[in-house]
Amino acid sequence: MMGKVPLFSSGSAVSSALPSYLTLCLALQVPRLESAQFTVTGLDHPVIASLGGEAVLSCHLTPRMSAENMEVRWFRAKYSEVVHLYRDGQDLYRQHMPEYRGRTELLKDDITNGRVSLRIRNIRPSDNGQYKCLFQSSVSYEEALLELQVAGLGSDPIISVEGHQDGGIRVVCRSSGWFPEPEAQWRDLQGHLLPSSSENISQEANGLFQREIAIVLTEESNQKASCCVKNARLNQERESEISIAELFFPRVNHWMVSMWVILPLLAVLIPLASYCFWKQYRMKETLQSERKSKKETLLSEWKQEKESLQSEIKKQKGDYEAVKGLARARGYAVDVTLDPDTAHPNLVLSEGGKRVQDGGKRQDLPDKPERFDTCPCVLGAEGFPGGRRYWEVEVGEMTDWVLGVCRESVSRKGEVTYKPEAGYWVLCLYYGAHKAYTSPPTPVPVSIKPRRVGVFLDYEAGEVSFYNVTDRSHLFTFTDTFSGPLRPYFCPARNVWGTSAASLIIRPVPV
Repeated sequence: MMGKVPLFSSGSAVSSALPSYLTLCLALQVPRLESAQFTVTGLDHPVIASLGGEAVLSCHLTPRMSAENMEVRWFRAKYSEVVHLYRDGQDLYRQHMPEYRGRTELLKDDITNGRVSLRIRNIRPSDNGQYKCLFQSSVSYEEALLELQVAGLGSDPIISVEGHQDGGIRVVCRSSGWFPEPEAQWRDLQGHLLPSSSENISQEANGLFQREIAIVLTEESNQKASCCVKNARLNQERESEISIAELFFPRVNHWMVSMWVILPLLAVLIPLASYCFWKQYRMKETLQSERKSKKETLLSEWKQEKESLQSEIKKQKGDYEAVKGLARARGYAVDVTLDPDTAHPNLVLSEGGKRVQDGGKRQDLPDKPERFDTCPCVLGAEGFPGGRRYWEVEVGEMTDWVLGVCRESVSRKGEVTYKPEAGYWVLCLYYGAHKAYTSPPTPVPVSIKPRRVGVFLDYEAGEVSFYNVTDRSHLFTFTDTFSGPLRPYFCPARNVWGTSAASLIIRPVPV
């Protein structure tokens, strides 16, 4: 463990140097406070991108400042729906959503002036919508909202003749591969709109739209027409024309033809009607049974959809409560430092008491009663006999760690048993799995691996809560009854090879 270096050697030196020291500290603090205030500004208009092409979304900091050491996160509706993540000077591609992996690039040429751009390649229909650009420093974060509008120009309209209808000829126009839904209309040769007889629009499996519009052309009105399909977002359209010769239009009296067809049919239909009524009677019970079965099936599907929707609402409500709980807990942030007198001889503490790691070998330290001699752990310097306290610990990419609180009166000698009955309320990462040491231990599932963990102690309520600060989610809460002072507990990954090991770092809580 590193020793502390005294700032001054005598009382007279302290008196003479103290004013200069205080002036220097204030001068250093002012720019830090000023630099913590910033806003994020995005584009004030939607970005339009073509299918298969690429789009560039830009945002910047005001006032101008470097964002090299900030976290820059691009995400969709939820904070955890990561499109691109930049942190600690590098792009974290593994945390991107699967549908964006390999398709995004953060343009950082002007990042020292607080300006970044996100390039999305191979644009898909699912890319359409809103995006959020978030800058987060060590003390503050802000975000801006941007919109990406995807547009795709479909195929040339295909016109087909589908027979006679209402004294004319039914003509259908079809075109596919559009995004978003296109507009479609029939026009005469002078450009006037013609009324359509039917319209239909459908979405294909790839997310693109197919449009179908039909018209009945008559000999008296229009024998020539054009079908126009337009993408309003791109203000572009595709058009095809059709012309039908007069000889194809019907020239007989449809009423007379119908009468000569109907009369012979009546002679056949009357005997058939008797047979149909008899058969209908026999089929009535079968149809009723089938309808009942279909009704029960539809009811079952509706119940399943309702339960799925309720589950999603419950999940979103839980995400909101977790973010709100973390914000509330941060209001009770305290300055926690490590107590070197409790540290196991293998542990190496920083001079300021904010960092601890396993050095891999035993140091020659006095065997005090308060020092742990078997478990490689260390306690916080201050005990909490009551009230609410919150602190955050950076775990980074460590593969093993234990964090939480324990009674000040726990035994420091021999093996440590992690459970509330023994005075420990802790959460751990062990062999890639997170769990809370209840009796028996409780697995703690995580969607995004925490790089920073928040610990919130509410002594009077009997709660110790853990938060994943990385995605602002709630991990676990112990509920118990406390007696006597409690102290923060830290146990870094054990270094069995004697090499440089990762550290647990107590970080300041952002305002």
